[in-house]
This record gives sequence, C-alpha cells and structure tokens, in this order.
Amino acid sequence: MSVQVEQVKQEVHSFQAEAAQILDLMIHSLYSNKEIFLRELVSNASDAIDRLRLELLSHSELPEAEGQLRIRIGYDREAGTVTVADNGIGMSRDEVIQNIGTIAKSGTREFLRSLSGDQRKDSTMIGQFGVGFYSAFIVADRVLLTTRRAGLEPGEAVRWESDGQGEYTLETIERPERGTTIVLHLREGEDDLTNGWRLRSVVEKYSDHISVPIVMPGEPEDRSGEEADAPRPDITLNRTSALWTRPKGELTEKDYNDFYQHVAGEVSNPLTWVHARIEGTYEYTLLLFVPSRAPYDLWVPQARRGVRLHVQRVFIMEDTGQILPKYLRFIRGVIDSADLPLNVSRETLQGSRAVDNIRANATKRVLRQLARLAESEPEKYAVFWREFGAVLKEGVADDYSNRNEIAKLLRFTSTKSPTDAPDTSLDAYVARMREGQEHIYYLLSPSLGTAKSSPHLEAFRTKGVEVLLLDEGVDNWVVSSLREYDGKKLQSVAQGTGDLGAMADDEERKAKEQADTEYADLLASLKAHLAGQAWDVRLSTRLTASPACIVSNEPETDVNLMERLRGTGLPRQAVLELNPKHPLIQRLNGTQDRTQLREWALVLFNQAVLTLGARIADPTTFVQRLNTLLTALTDQESADGAAQAAGISP
Repeated sequence: MSVQVEQVKQEVHSFQAEAAQILDLMIHSLYSNKEIFLRELVSNASDAIDRLRLELLSHSELPEAEGQLRIRIGYDREAGTVTVADNGIGMSRDEVIQNIGTIAKSGTREFLRSLSGDQRKDSTMIGQFGVGFYSAFIVADRVLLTTRRAGLEPGEAVRWESDGQGEYTLETIERPERGTTIVLHLREGEDDLTNGWRLRSVVEKYSDHISVPIVMPGEPEDRSGEEADAPRPDITLNRTSALWTRPKGELTEKDYNDFYQHVAGEVSNPLTWVHARIEGTYEYTLLLFVPSRAPYDLWVPQARRGVRLHVQRVFIMEDTGQILPKYLRFIRGVIDSADLPLNVSRETLQGSRAVDNIRANATKRVLRQLARLAESEPEKYAVFWREFGAVLKEGVADDYSNRNEIAKLLRFTSTKSPTDAPDTSLDAYVARMREGQEHIYYLLSPSLGTAKSSPHLEAFRTKGVEVLLLDEGVDNWVVSSLREYDGKKLQSVAQGTGDLGAMADDEERKAKEQADTEYADLLASLKAHLAGQAWDVRLSTRLTASPACIVSNEPETDVNLMERLRGTGLPRQAVLELNPKHPLIQRLNGTQDRTQLREWALVLFNQAVLTLGARIADPTTFVQRLNTLLTALTDQESADGAAQAAGISP
C-alpha cells in the first residue's frame, strides 16, 4: 500500500476504496454544523497537552519547563488558511499512522461497526485523533499537519498532508519544538473563517472552559495610530476555568450569579440553583439554574434549550429534550459527564442507561430545589410561579414518575384567595377542607374574571366550600391527569350533579325531592323544546341566585377541553340546570302558554351558554327572542295593572 518517494523521507499512502467512501461520508454528511471542526481540533490539542502533563509528571519533570502550555489559533486571509497549534505531547511517525490513519488502519468493517450504534466505542472516540481530526475536511480541501513527539530529536518530526480524496503523504522533517500544528487550506466559500472575530466566537461557544489557554493574535482594531502596524500581542480567548468542576465550598454567590449571566446571556440573577457532583455507576456534574424571568421564546416549540452538555469540559451540544424533560425547558446551566453516549460525530445524544440516569437524577434535584424554594423563600417562589408556572403544569401530564412532586409545587387562585395571585397549594387546600367535604373542587373557565362570577360557584360560596379557579389552557390537562391528591378526588363544580354530599342536611335533601316532583312536568317540557341542544334538563343544587346554568354530564370531559377540541365552548352532553327558587323558574312552572314556554326554554339555554363563557349559535335571534318576551311581560303587567285598577281580578 505504500510507494517510496525521495528514498525514505516521503511516503504516499492510499486509503482502501471503501474507507475513502466512508471518509467522504464523514466530510459531507456526518457533521451538520461546519464550525464543529474547530471544537474538534481544539479538543484534540487539549488532550495532547493533558497527555504531556501526565507523562512528564510521572517522570518527575515539569510540564511547563519549555514554556507555557497553550493552544494557538491563527489565520491568514491572503493564503486562505486557518492554523491550530499546540505544544502538547506531539506524535511520532508510527503514532501519526496509528492515530490519524485510524480510518485506513481500522478497515471499513470495523469503522462501520462503530457507526452502527455501539455506544461504548462511540463514547471512547471522544478525545482521540482520527474521527474528530477529519472534521477539518468539512471546511478545508487540503490539510497539512506537522508534529514532533516529546522526547524525540528535532530531526524526527513528521509532516502529514492530504486532500481527503484517497491518499495522504508522510515526510520526515526538522521541527525544533514539540507539539502539533495543523494548517487548513480552506475550501472556496469558507472565507468567513479567516476572521478573528468569527474564530473567537466559535471558541467561546464550544471551548470556553478548556483548562488550557487558547490564544490568538489580537485584531488590528485593538491598536490605534502608529501602533496599528506593530506586532499584535496574543489575547486569550477562553476562560480556562470550568466553575462547575470546583468544590461548592470555594464558590460565592457572586461566582454563581456571574456564571449564570455568562451561560444564559442574562443581566439578572437566578432565583436559585442546583450544583451537585454525582458519583457511582455514572459520574457527572450538574450546575443548573432557575431563571428569574421567562425567555421570550419560552412557548416557541423549536426554541433552544438552556442546558449545555459538556464532555470533560468541552461543549458538545445544547439539550434537545433528552436530558431534561420539556416542562423544565426554562432551566439554564451545564451538565458535564464522560459517560454521555454520543454518536460518532459527537452531535447527537444516544439513548442509554447513562442518559436515563442523568435525566432522572437531574429532574428530581431540580424539583427538590423548587420545593425548598417554595418552603423557605415563598416570595421568590411566587416570582418563579408567575414566570414558569404554566410550563411546570405540563409535567403533571408528561411525567408520571414525578407527578406527586410536581403536584406539590402547583399554585392556584381560589375562592378564598385574598387577591387574584395564585397563592393556594393543594396541601393548603386540603388543610382547609370543611368537615364532611369529600372532594377537591375546581372550576375551569376561559378567564379568572369569568370564573369568579360563574353561577356554578353559588352553592359552594353559600356553604363556605373552597373552589380552585383554573383559567389557563394547560389546566385541562392537569385535572385530566391528576385524578386525585392526598386521597381526595378532584371534582369539577361544572360537572355532574353538583351534590355536596355529606354537607347537605336533611332539610335540603327533602326540599330537593319535593322540587323534583313539583317541577317534573316543566323539566319534561323544556327538555322536549331543547331537543338537539340540551342532553338533559334538571333541577340544580349548585345555584342560589342565577336562574340557570350549563354543566357537563358526568361521563363527559370538562367543557373547556371540549371548547378546544370542537370550537363551540359546550360539552358534548350539555345539561341545563334550573334553580327552583328563582322567581322566573317558579313563574314558568305555572305558565299554560306552551308557545311562550318554548321561547323561554331557548332564552334560558342561551343565557346559560353565555355565563359559561361559550358562544351562542345565533346572537341576533337570541336578542330578538329576548326582546319579544320582555315586551310580552311588560304588556302582561300593564294589563294586570289596568284590570286591578278596574276592580277586575287578573
């Protein structure tokens, strides 16, 4: 496979045909983001320096005896090149063939096996030359590498060069210093990389916490006047410190606040944070922040997530929902682990027990921190709930394993809240339940104002029974998923019979039985007139002031959910309930005019639709019908008054 050129100094190696095809796949398809190449090369350089430290310290030698260990990035706009250099351990000729020639050496079958999802092999590729190195060909049509291993003579350095098309050359050269230098000759159209600000932004994004200083010459704009043409001093691009790797005892609140503002791009401080190092089967570090205000794109489905995944301090990707669940998408911070199973391009997180473990642990720690915040700093928790409460509610439906923990964090406005602010927890509601109360009562409504004035609350207010007022769209999913809490069933006041059960006394039960008998004919007539609109007509135990209301029959889903699904605002089995104590209903019970009774049936039904917050099918006809009935009532009262004045009994 090798052809000798210029005696022994230069060799030309040919890739196997299948390997060349794999290389083409990597260059053009494996990586979705071009700028990833710089992250890969910087990561390799950092690993080379770490290996140098390990080797020299094991021989009681000082790693920085020949100068500061660093990674240098440069560019030449005229030549169209980008350079990445390090003074790490370097490579010998054999190591160049072994490491950079990974694809040619391993063979097509072995490499394809690594692409097939062998998570252990994929994860061990991180930090190795080979796959990451070849990402350079995403932006370069020719790559030149020179290297000299620590401990070898200057004349034993190696030059490697390839266009990524099937061959590469090796040549023995002279190199005075140890380490590796990679020069990328950029493809046409990649000129934007010959820009210091562009390269700096990529380094800050992906490699900001590499422990080795990453330096590059300062920009001409950094100097003025006669200094503009003077040699430009090096500037350090990265922070060289990963705050999450430091012991918590060494960090101050200001350290955490500053780091949060850096990673989240915020100017405000976080409400609270979780900083933990987990050891055991899987080892990883969490530094997760709860923001004090919601981002503008919180409700955008494709918006970025705020948790950054690192492998040994190298930024790999932003979480796409595989690490933290969707309902915690507001969390910002870092998760760093050597156990994250990535695919070969290090851009996609693969499923594994490690991912499941990190997800479960991170989620529980965030929820526990929110519970501590709610208990110890209720003012801060009120801020959190105002900004993120609606998002957290999604977890009740989405995360069964943590449903109880999430339920404890929920806050609602209730009929006993002093203000409109959601200040009532389910624990507080249960603690205030009246003797004999069997359920946790709630009312779903399009708005808080509509809920507070709803006729469905009348009997509950009379008896002093607290009702939770739910006015957010997600609340439908909350009550549909959270069937009970602390052994108490959640019950809608706009659903079923509205019976307050053990809290009803004997007198009330007898009055209801008597009314059912007295109003039986009226109920039957109204049901006939409302055929096709009302599933049933019955007397109400929940009304004390209003003449009528609409509720959902027991088997039906709550009315607001039906509004979203069907667009009418009415349940599929709408029940018209009448208040037998209301003067209008009492008067209708004695009327003999069946034509007028039909008109009243339609008016009562449409009135109840409006108080429900739903829409009536024909508003114009409703108004005309109501005006006609009001006119008839006025005429009747006038006639009765005239007859009474004439001494005639009406």
